[in-house]
Amino acid sequence: MSSFASDEQFVGLIRKEQTGTALQEQVSRLFEEARDDVFRYLLTLGLYPAQAQEATQEVFLRLYATLRKGEDIQNPRAWIFRVAHNLGLKIRTRQHSEEPYNPELGEASSLRETPESELLDRERMTRFHSAVEALSEQQRRCLYLRMEGLRYPEIAATMGISASAVGEFLRRAIVRLKKVRDE
Repeated sequence: MSSFASDEQFVGLIRKEQTGTALQEQVSRLFEEARDDVFRYLLTLGLYPAQAQEATQEVFLRLYATLRKGEDIQNPRAWIFRVAHNLGLKIRTRQHSEEPYNPELGEASSLRETPESELLDRERMTRFHSAVEALSEQQRRCLYLRMEGLRYPEIAATMGISASAVGEFLRRAIVRLKKVRDE
């Protein structure tokens, strides 16, 4: 989705510290694979794009530092999202007076076949976004993390809740969203 101007610089910094090591290659590969997912998740927490970009890079720096200390991370992707979640919440509390990022304003409008179909699409998306916003914060976070490919146990670890609670939050969210879709 988004490409950061300093991606090459970030990967270069990690590779520069100990050129050729497996650790740097592992973190660089994870950064390249997961940075957009982490960035989008941080946006869903209400961070502005610039803050989300900085936080994304901070998450991977923390991953590198943690692995360099010799700590064993069983599931790096889940660990990354857990750190991103906590860091994002911390940053969001500092920016409480700012408005959250609105993805509709940040995307270029795609071409539609007719003005009528564009209006219908916009109304459908508005209803859907309103339905998502009407979900509880826990339901939204579980939904976003599931959309990023995390499994229930990984979402549970990220959010600090049980896997059964994740299942229940997702079930309730899906029921609500299906009602909106069928209206």
